[in-house]
Amino acid sequence: MSGAPDILGADDRPPFFPVANAHEAGFDPPKDRHGLSVRTWARALAGMQKEAVVVNGATGAVWRLVSDEGPYLAGHDRAPCPLCTFITGMVSSYANEIEVLASARQLPLERLELTLSNHYSMEGSALQGTMIGGALTPELDVAIGADADAAELQELVRTAVTSSPVNGLLHGEKDSLFTLSWNGDHVPVGEVAELSAGPLPDPLGRFEEIELDDRVVADDLMVKVKPADEVEDVPGGVNTSLQDSQSRTLHVQARCRSRDDGVKIVQENLFRPIGSEFRFLSDEAPEAGGRGMAPDAATYLAAGIGFCFMTQFGRYASITKKPLDGYRIVQDLHFRPRGAGEPGGADPVETHVFLDTPEGKEFARKTLDMGERTCFLHATCRTHLEPKLTVQLG
Repeated sequence: MSGAPDILGADDRPPFFPVANAHEAGFDPPKDRHGLSVRTWARALAGMQKEAVVVNGATGAVWRLVSDEGPYLAGHDRAPCPLCTFITGMVSSYANEIEVLASARQLPLERLELTLSNHYSMEGSALQGTMIGGALTPELDVAIGADADAAELQELVRTAVTSSPVNGLLHGEKDSLFTLSWNGDHVPVGEVAELSAGPLPDPLGRFEEIELDDRVVADDLMVKVKPADEVEDVPGGVNTSLQDSQSRTLHVQARCRSRDDGVKIVQENLFRPIGSEFRFLSDEAPEAGGRGMAPDAATYLAAGIGFCFMTQFGRYASITKKPLDGYRIVQDLHFRPRGAGEPGGADPVETHVFLDTPEGKEFARKTLDMGERTCFLHATCRTHLEPKLTVQLG
């Protein structure tokens, strides 16, 4: 177990909640480009624990989410890991698109259950600067039943998967863009691609200002169903993800279905490394056809990318034994959502990085470079991926 303070364990607020005073606290959406722009502010708390505020520019919904890691990264396991948050957004988005398309075709669904498996790789040495994360082909199984023939249902699912905003992250090879601030000063980046616009303001201090919105939302937006087994000296066991040299694959799976009120129930398992089982709830805002009872799919996608990227900062500092006193990001995603008459699309991820460290600028640049190299979800964006789709009828 981590020796870092358990900040999330001492927080009496829900781990996920809607934010009541986002505008007053300075959490405003980015300028819209294609119909769905999402901004994420995230900060490191202690150890592997992180907090994010995510605003969906299309609906105005603002949610606070948190993340932690399990024994494999010496975390307290108080909240889902970043890959679990991201896969929740993926599978929820696919389910949304299938339901919307079926409704548009006046085809009532008698059954819809999705199972999504995501796989990633990590190879090389952090100390030698050769470590790199990779994203492998997602596997999506859709069990669907309706009063329609097999060909129609299979075409519906394929069209819906392509229409999802997730398609914009998976298709093409998009290099993410960054700015870097070191101890409050804007400095040029190193190997990563630089964002031409200057850095956004540092969100330091804003998180303490957020207030919980007491409107009615779904109960237990995120719960741990089963804790991780704390086993040592086995692949994926305690502290294995903190090793300098690695050659391993990761596997996370999510299963999704809708409740009677339309809220998505997502059960996820982190199989490799050995992680906990969590259950999420997801719902779209009223402006997008839902009831706003839980975080929407785009919010989960955005938070997952930000959390995964920041995890690599903490991991790299731990491996190199260099002080990293604080780190924060402001991240923008710009999606082309459904209804645009073409496959879902997305611009490259844009991230403003803020690092506090007594080490020099070169360490800050190296931390950013290694963070991008080893982030599984930035690897997802720079790798062309075509989900392996299986449709089960009946």
